[in-house]
Amino acid sequence: MLTVKDLIEIKAIDGLKIVAGEKGINNEITIVNIIENPEAFDWLSPNELLLSTGYIFKDNKELQNRIIKELSDINCAGLVIKMKRYFDELPQNMIDQANKLGLPLLELPFEYTLSKVISIINEKASGRYDLLNRKTLDIHNLFFRITLEGGGIDRILSMLSETINNPIIFVNEDWKLVDFTEHVNNKVPLSYCLDLVKNRPVFSKEFIDSIPKNVSEIKKTIKRIYYLEGMEIKCRILPVAAGNSIYGYIIVWQTVRELAEFDFIILEQASTNIALERIKAKEIEEVKLKIRQDFFDDLLTGKITSSETIHTLSEMHGLHSNYMYYCIVINLESEEFQQYEDMVARRVSLENKARKCVELIYDYANKADGEVTCFHRNNRIIILIGQHENRPAVSVYEAKQYTNNLYSILNKQISNSTFLIGIGRQYGTIRSLHKSFSEANESIRLMQKFEDNGGVSHFEDHSIYHFLDSNIKDMELEEFFMKRLGKVYENDQLHGTSYIITLENYFQNNLNISETSKAMFLHRNTLIYRIEKIKEILNSDLKNSEELLQIQLALKIFRLLNKKLHTDS
Repeated sequence: MLTVKDLIEIKAIDGLKIVAGEKGINNEITIVNIIENPEAFDWLSPNELLLSTGYIFKDNKELQNRIIKELSDINCAGLVIKMKRYFDELPQNMIDQANKLGLPLLELPFEYTLSKVISIINEKASGRYDLLNRKTLDIHNLFFRITLEGGGIDRILSMLSETINNPIIFVNEDWKLVDFTEHVNNKVPLSYCLDLVKNRPVFSKEFIDSIPKNVSEIKKTIKRIYYLEGMEIKCRILPVAAGNSIYGYIIVWQTVRELAEFDFIILEQASTNIALERIKAKEIEEVKLKIRQDFFDDLLTGKITSSETIHTLSEMHGLHSNYMYYCIVINLESEEFQQYEDMVARRVSLENKARKCVELIYDYANKADGEVTCFHRNNRIIILIGQHENRPAVSVYEAKQYTNNLYSILNKQISNSTFLIGIGRQYGTIRSLHKSFSEANESIRLMQKFEDNGGVSHFEDHSIYHFLDSNIKDMELEEFFMKRLGKVYENDQLHGTSYIITLENYFQNNLNISETSKAMFLHRNTLIYRIEKIKEILNSDLKNSEELLQIQLALKIFRLLNKKLHTDS
């Protein structure tokens, strides 16, 4: 074991002397590094001896004090500064700070290069690394045995906590809790400080945002302070990564004891084993997801016909074969998707948005008046809502009210996106759920046909459109429209009027002049003039019920065929 005291006595570095922080003269040195970057504190380790020319802090008193404090907080072995380059003598404030914190501050004679000092120290410390390698192998075998025995992440965390004597938290790549292990000697209990609910965020956004974005590439521990009720709790954070994939973060709640060099080796071993566990779990989950996807695909296309099969598979995947179900389908569009020329990048962007939508839908699930199952297929999010057969059926109004609220949430939380939401009818058995799914998709198709820019539609809202569009040929529909409203349409085309739109609003407001003028932001007299012109063109007083029905049908057809209409019919 090489200490600061041993370092001073090395004859190959004659003239090296300690000028402050003699309380730490027995600090162990495990590694030597050069510090010439003020942002390097995140990547330093306990028992690390730092060498510097002093260039980075030569004119900055605040940084001089900060360096001493940061190195002390990390439990570095000491700081060696090469003299006569930028300092003839060390600043008194650094000496005072080093004495106060017990961090050895040493002067290196000008004639020694920093690389030469590193070489000498490494040579003296080489014997110690044989022992360290043996201990590393032992800890590797210990964690590997836990993995072979199927102990899982909880046992790895438990062993890690016992070995480094501190509480441990493990979060996934989105900083949501996976597992944690408390320590018997922890005087700042995790449950008191943090919201320890699995698959929920543990730390504040401010804490998470303070983590460097490239931490997953560096794969080293960094130090952060968690502030709570006047307390400063040291946290050591280590990414769990394999290749270019990040699987989560280990957070050491450093409240029992400071970490030593070997603790960091243990952390890295634990990180490797946890990465293996996460990869294994992900592969298992992908198989389960494929089976689940196949079930839902078959269910929503009506391919499962056996009652026994549908009962067994429904229970297996969290559905109830005796429940009443209806389906909601959300079509997600975003201009952001078009920004990516790379199809993979576009798909990742879509996947992230769709996954966020699913999370928001589950957050709002308690308002659904039923059990919610939600998943996504490409840019479509599918929601299945089930109710016990003994409960009253969900009305169209209730289904639309819930969905309109959901639409508002998605619009607010998911930026630069457009949502078309279709709702199918509720059916008494799960075997008929495919009909509701088809109806929800049909509602979206009609909304797209009508060029609706977002919104909610129930299948019942468009029953007349479904009938016309599904049973009558386009040519026959156009012929009917031109017979009833062709003259009004041609007048709009020739003179730039908007009589068809006026008629639509007039019928939507039950032929009420006052309500229609409000809806169209028109003066009452202007609207009356338009209606009179329409009556003149149609040669009608718009009072005959049969004629009014035909005009309403013609207006529905106009919406269906708006892009296809031509005036030579």
